[in-house]
Amino acid sequence: MNVSHLTTLVNHHGLLGIFLLMALESCCIPIPSEVVMPLAGFLAYRHLLGFWPAVIVATAANVVGSLAAYAIGNYAGRAFVLRYGRYVGLSARHLERAERWFHRFGEATVFFGRMVPAVRTFVSLPAGFARMSVARFVLFSLLGSFVWNLALVYGGYQLNKHWQLLAEHVKPFTYVGAAILLIALIWFWFRRRADQSAE
Repeated sequence: MNVSHLTTLVNHHGLLGIFLLMALESCCIPIPSEVVMPLAGFLAYRHLLGFWPAVIVATAANVVGSLAAYAIGNYAGRAFVLRYGRYVGLSARHLERAERWFHRFGEATVFFGRMVPAVRTFVSLPAGFARMSVARFVLFSLLGSFVWNLALVYGGYQLNKHWQLLAEHVKPFTYVGAAILLIALIWFWFRRRADQSAE
């Protein structure tokens, strides 16, 4: 779906369009929230859309879409990856790594992953594979999605008619987000090792 289609959908359907697009994005469909949410901020600036309703609806949609992807990972699990994973570049080895990863760093991965473009689209699948607690998954998905959506809507609001500039400049923050995620994971790893040593 190109930018003009996304723009048309949000312009004509408002919050419903935002909900649909953001739910699909969190359900492993590569729809760029970096385009959708700044546009929502621009529409909020023009009083065609509410600022906070846009943030809340997008966050709720992210949680709904994430739960769908989580359920696929949780219920289909290893068999799903072994049978269909090759179509999206996944293998049994990736699954094993994901399970270990989420058992150790589940909360940090879900929370910070929601703020990293591309990663945020697929992070729910390995969480489901690893059978992460649904309550924790929802909590950290909600928190991470809220921060991401708030930042993008605010950016679009401030940039006004130049909201597309935000989409063009979000990519460098992918690397910042990845660095933050790495630091958080290292910190959780050292904390876990310290806790195990103390036992």
